[in-house]
Amino acid sequence: MTWLALGLALFLGIHLTRALAPQWREAQLARLGDKGWKGVYTLVSLIGFGLILWGFSRARLEPVVLWAPIRGMNHATAALMLVAMVLLAAAYMPRNHLKAKLQHPLTLAVKTWAFAHLIANNTLADLMLFGSFLVWSILVFRAARRRPAPALAAPTVAGTAATVVVGIALWAVFAFWAHAAWLGVAPLGR
Repeated sequence: MTWLALGLALFLGIHLTRALAPQWREAQLARLGDKGWKGVYTLVSLIGFGLILWGFSRARLEPVVLWAPIRGMNHATAALMLVAMVLLAAAYMPRNHLKAKLQHPLTLAVKTWAFAHLIANNTLADLMLFGSFLVWSILVFRAARRRPAPALAAPTVAGTAATVVVGIALWAVFAFWAHAAWLGVAPLGR
């Protein structure tokens, strides 16, 4: 669990600098320059992400169960993950109403992903991983809402429809193949 905790601290910590330590971040940008800061940011992020993956995989070998699984939560998680994937698509697809209305769909996607996995899983490692990302996404979303909204191209029905289709396709790929292939867990119980 130590490696998981360290990975979370590094990865989420560097991703919280804009929200929680903007003056420090600006000082680092001034000191290192844009490319230097991005290099440090990327390096810390990659090390943290690697430690998260390794720490979580190690923690899964000897799980500390915190509560009994709650019946039906896998179905709720599948439904919430559909929402998360549409929000993820909305963050990157141009001219969609979701991004125009919500302004920060990527952060909302992470929040939905983390909550969905918290309700379906029951170990200490799950609580650490998904709980940390949930708290991170709440803090970042709150900070982002305080900044002026970025100017976006006018949303269209076609852009929104494409966003929803891409989100559903992402969900299907993860639900029916990638989650099991990459993580060893078939979320829909294949």
